[in-house]
Amino acid sequence: MTSRRHYQRPLGERRYRKLFFIAAEGINSEPGYFNLLNFGSVIVQVKCLKGNSKNSPKQVLARLAEHIESQGIADSDQAWVVVDRDSWKHQELIEIHAWSQQKQNYGFALSNPLFEYWLLLHFEDGAGVTTKSECLRRLRKYLPSYNKKIDPSKFSLTQVKAAVARAKKKDQPPCRDWPRDVGSTVYRLVDDILSALSDV
Repeated sequence: MTSRRHYQRPLGERRYRKLFFIAAEGINSEPGYFNLLNFGSVIVQVKCLKGNSKNSPKQVLARLAEHIESQGIADSDQAWVVVDRDSWKHQELIEIHAWSQQKQNYGFALSNPLFEYWLLLHFEDGAGVTTKSECLRRLRKYLPSYNKKIDPSKFSLTQVKAAVARAKKKDQPPCRDWPRDVGSTVYRLVDDILSALSDV
């Protein structure tokens, strides 16, 4: 794996990348989505740590810690865990949230009931969605061939900003840990990525 030394710059030169390390449980949708926001040649580089069968909190956090250790993480970088509500027990979410509180640049984003709800917010406000099946049915109105793979041509920067605004509006007052009802705090991570891009 590439060491962080690759990203260091000579003294006096402006650093040109801000790194976002993301541990996601999905192997297709989450990595595919965040790769849309991977502007590594500008300022933001998103690293997705793809999940597999080993997805307990300790295993997810261990993968992230290993990646951070090998790459190094500056105070201006961020590390996030992104999960769905439907596949985690309450105690497991408590563990991940506790990890996210350890440092200022750690974050925890959850979509309830699943990541596809965040994707749906790129097209509409998601009103009335209460179940996984309803969420997927609604999403396929806009992405008929959706099968966990992300088609970059279906997501514009305008839509990403609209999703952030819709999720933020729904998260009022802002939850302290994760949404108990249908919603997504992925907007907090994406908002930080967009803010980094605006700093170019």
